[in-house]
Amino acid sequence: MKKEDVPQDVSALGKITKEVCYATDTSGKYTTQLSKGWDVKITALDKAWEDIDDRIAAARQKVLNGEASPLLFFMERGIMDLSLLADYTGFWQWQIKRHLKPDVFKTLSNKKLQRYAEVFNVSVDELKTMRADEKK
Repeated sequence: MKKEDVPQDVSALGKITKEVCYATDTSGKYTTQLSKGWDVKITALDKAWEDIDDRIAAARQKVLNGEASPLLFFMERGIMDLSLLADYTGFWQWQIKRHLKPDVFKTLSNKKLQRYAEVFNVSVDELKTMRADEKK
């Protein structure tokens, strides 16, 4: 792609950051050119964020229905899986799977809840009630 053909479609991040693209200059040599965005990439990112929002909403509903503990909601909100949450908390993945069960979650000690709360950057009360979402 020629330097003058590098897309400059403004995205949500276009006012904050720019992306470096490689393009050819007038002599045919590769050079870098800043891009504000590209429609195709903007559409793909918007779709990805919609999918994440859907997963968060589904997790919230599972918690409200008593099918999962609030950990599921915060994991989805933080775009985390079991492995990543285990790395951050120091719990084993099998322990986190158990903690995802509402009945088990209700019996967790304050010390364990505090570990989760610190990872999700919320208070223990916000962790238990999912009220942290109201602040965002």
